[in-house]
Amino acid sequence: MKRKRVLRLFAVLIAVMTSLMIPMTVSADLGYSYNYDWWEDIQYSPDPYEVVGVYSFEDFGLDVNFKSPDSLYIIDNTLYIVDTGNNRILEVVREENGALTLARVIDHVVGVTPSTFNTPMDVCVDVDGYIYITDKGNNRILKVTKNLRVVQTFTKPTDNTFDQSLAFLPEKIVVDEVGRVYCIAENVNKGLIKYESNGEFKGFTGASQVTYDWIDYLWKKLSTKAQRAAMESFVPTEYDNIAMDDEGFIYACTTNVKASTLRDGSAKPIRRLNLMGSDILIRNGNTRVIGDVQWESGAGYSDYSLITDVCPLDEGVYVALDKNRGHIFAYDNQGNMLYAFGGPGGNLDGHFEKPCSIDNMGHDLFVLDPTYNSITVFTPTEYGRLMFDAIRQYNQGDYITSGETWEKVLAMNGNCDLAYIGIGRSLLRQKKYKEAMEYFELKFDDDNYSKAFKQYRKQWVEEHIALIIVVLIVLIVIPLAIGKVKKIKHEIDIADIFRI
Repeated sequence: MKRKRVLRLFAVLIAVMTSLMIPMTVSADLGYSYNYDWWEDIQYSPDPYEVVGVYSFEDFGLDVNFKSPDSLYIIDNTLYIVDTGNNRILEVVREENGALTLARVIDHVVGVTPSTFNTPMDVCVDVDGYIYITDKGNNRILKVTKNLRVVQTFTKPTDNTFDQSLAFLPEKIVVDEVGRVYCIAENVNKGLIKYESNGEFKGFTGASQVTYDWIDYLWKKLSTKAQRAAMESFVPTEYDNIAMDDEGFIYACTTNVKASTLRDGSAKPIRRLNLMGSDILIRNGNTRVIGDVQWESGAGYSDYSLITDVCPLDEGVYVALDKNRGHIFAYDNQGNMLYAFGGPGGNLDGHFEKPCSIDNMGHDLFVLDPTYNSITVFTPTEYGRLMFDAIRQYNQGDYITSGETWEKVLAMNGNCDLAYIGIGRSLLRQKKYKEAMEYFELKFDDDNYSKAFKQYRKQWVEEHIALIIVVLIVLIVIPLAIGKVKKIKHEIDIADIFRI
């Protein structure tokens, strides 16, 4: 046991020395990138992304600046920018050399009255190429062709479950592969509004759990009817944004959280909803899936993270945008934080004031900041690409290569807990259980350590079964034989006495 502690301490010292010897590749643009260790302390890391462009209205050849832009949407190599305050949508194409070129300005449609937009909030494109636009001020969702001819209009549901005294104010939207529409609407607190492809209202899905404060609850019980009516009702919270992954699950996020619920784990600012509206997001990481878990003030920071948008990538990885602290967080499909980067202060490339929307083109990320009316484009660094590669290789069953890639990550960042765990998981899949246990033990991964130990114990028994049987024979048969011999000797001694 003493030798084991010495080896563990030696391994930790090597990791620390390695991280100190390797120069941190933190770019001046991003400021710094980081992760959290097992103790939830910040561990700085090389930048996973770098800025390759910051675009404003002038870069698209526009005469009028953006005005309260609210959303980004990307499909293939086409980017849609919803310029809400100017009642227009910009369709931008990314060229092969990476440059962004304005293809057209969408400020009206054909075949419906009014033909112009009034506070458009979001856009989405389905598998058949139809464009869906949430035209909030006109109380409608439009489905249009590529030539902007309206083929379908979604309006306020005429159903008892929808409060008919409220205006229909659609904001965010996603559409699945069969044409079902899911919408976030202002003043609707029952979850996402769901329409079938034919426009039929199918109810609500994914409602948040009702939360309330016990003091407020008791006060309501003691209040008069008039006082209770004036108080805030205990209703499910609304979502801020939604996105759909390649498996058809909906990622939803909400900024309606409190410090107390974030600390105790009851708040779920990021959720992954199935067809039944249930949250199936896996949260097996060392830290909660809430953005920053340290909320110290200073250096432009204040208060906790507010996740305003989520963007699913491939291999189960998703990134979350924090509008309060200006950070971008990446998680894997188990809820492990891969890294965080960015920061407040939009006067620096890669930093933001109040970002509102994020989307991806491959592994490149696009972030919209309405305060500075800018779009920032990030591309992965070598460090970021290695992490994507390691996850992809593991998911595809190439465990040896995945382990080798995690070794490269570890060489660049000795503070990366996930690299140790990734190497351990690779060794576990290769049935190198004892070696896997050592990596899991270094990073206090109890669950994976238990799995490796269970398999190692089974493997050891199978390899030493012959020895175990021999030992059992020695421990059981020999004492029985000795006892038998003693009994026979005793009977002979008694017989000799009687003979005398």
